[in-house]
Amino acid sequence: MRYLPFALLLLFLGCRETPRVDYEAQKSGTFPKAAIAGPHPLATEAGLDVLRRGGNAIDAAVAMQFAMAVVYPRAGNIGGGGFLVYRPADGEAITLDYREIAPAAASRDMYLDADGEVIADLSTRGHLAVGVPGTVAGIASMHERFGSLPWEELVQPAIDYASEGYRLSESEVSRLKSYHADFAAFNDQTPFSDSTVVAGTQVQQPDLGATLIRIRDRGRAGFYEGETARLIVAEMESGGGLITAEDLRSYAPKWKAPITKDYKGYRIISMPPSSSGGVALAQMTEMLENYPLAEYGFHSPRAVQVTVEAMRRAYADRAEYLGDADFYPVPVDSLLDDHYLRARMADFRADTAGTSEAILAGPMPMKETYETTHISIVDSMGNAVSITTTLNGNFGSKVMVDGGGFFLNNEMDDFSAKPGVPNMFGLVGKEANAIQPGKRMLSSMTPTIVEQDGRLFMVLGAPGGSTIITAVLQTFLNVTEYGMDLPEAVAAPRFHHQWLPDEIKYEGGGLAKDTRDSLEALGYQFREVESMAVIKAILVMPDGTLRVAADPRNPDDDVAGY
Repeated sequence: MRYLPFALLLLFLGCRETPRVDYEAQKSGTFPKAAIAGPHPLATEAGLDVLRRGGNAIDAAVAMQFAMAVVYPRAGNIGGGGFLVYRPADGEAITLDYREIAPAAASRDMYLDADGEVIADLSTRGHLAVGVPGTVAGIASMHERFGSLPWEELVQPAIDYASEGYRLSESEVSRLKSYHADFAAFNDQTPFSDSTVVAGTQVQQPDLGATLIRIRDRGRAGFYEGETARLIVAEMESGGGLITAEDLRSYAPKWKAPITKDYKGYRIISMPPSSSGGVALAQMTEMLENYPLAEYGFHSPRAVQVTVEAMRRAYADRAEYLGDADFYPVPVDSLLDDHYLRARMADFRADTAGTSEAILAGPMPMKETYETTHISIVDSMGNAVSITTTLNGNFGSKVMVDGGGFFLNNEMDDFSAKPGVPNMFGLVGKEANAIQPGKRMLSSMTPTIVEQDGRLFMVLGAPGGSTIITAVLQTFLNVTEYGMDLPEAVAAPRFHHQWLPDEIKYEGGGLAKDTRDSLEALGYQFREVESMAVIKAILVMPDGTLRVAADPRNPDDDVAGY
């Protein structure tokens, strides 16, 4: 029997009475020893249990990532990839890149028609959109290097959730219903009706449970070799995908030095390419450092204007220069040079709007939901973890591995299908991010850790596609410049500019009319959106306690600690 996307969620539902969800998200808290912010209460519960049993932040991250693959199927995953920024209490910070890669059979123009134009949806939906997954290899690598508890114990909670079941939240039910037709398009059947699934519906996922058991027993080989690999390759062959057994066997995550930048006594530690997040965040903070943002005031016309101009310049550099440094000579040192960044703002004028190099005609089709996810963890020993993982779109490619029970990513869309043509998030890339076999596609994920005077200060990150970087920037500034308490800083409305299209996106109610009117008079254009990235953050308070906040933009975001 084929367990298709909704069989994943609905098998064994008919005979179960499901009156309620037996968990509730907590949005903020202060804890004396350890804290977690994550995307789902059951995932944070798994991580907290690990910390209480003496595990460290990496152990908790391992348990949470596998749990998210079960209870948060739209973004938690074993069929995608991610980034880790890790700051041990007694050592130097380091990062792990376990981003997906292009299959060996991928080619530069694989999403173009005979006229050289991008074929709609080919890089976002279906088997050809899938990059070689990196999640399981990344989790195994971080555990091998820094974990302390046995691997089997850390995978087991996810197996239990898959085999014994859990109850769907209201927000997850709503999301599932909206993707019913997409799932049906790439899978043989969807044995459910919209009226069947309600909040509290009990879910069991036997195929996914069996996949997780193979991972528990064989580590990364339980995914990249043997039965699971066979199922992935068979799924690819059934739908014209490119991933082969050799692609899976040869996948390897990479340990890298972090991107770092100082800002007014703080040290920002973030992710290097193939993430664009660390470079862009460092650029924006350096460009803003000499401006008195606190004096301007939160969301004042002057503060918004100078922040937008820093965003514009960083995203223009992103489009031109950033990609996988193993395939393209990314000029990181030059992009982060203080003199270069000061010069980037030299043409800023307070009396007029800046302009991007080109303005796209008409509104750009952009999705306002971005299904990445993030966890922030600080353990009782002071080790800090910031991890962002993704399937890219909601439920990735919408393809579930037959017999494997997990969704596959649609990360190939994060390449430049055609230089200069925007992807699903409206981001424009050039040669640096062109498709090549074995290459990692550029990402906006920005897992970040901040120090103050050499001590751990903040851990944060977010899902949110192109808006991740600017959300991390604004949350950091809300605390350090505008003096907000962490939950307030996370919940505060945000704005975003990404060079192209030449417009300021803002959350509804997020910018006062007087501010918009003042900036429109200078020539800026605005577009209101429902919401942007979803921050999860931990702040170390002056007394050493941990203030933790989850974003109210996602009902299932949750915090925990002790």
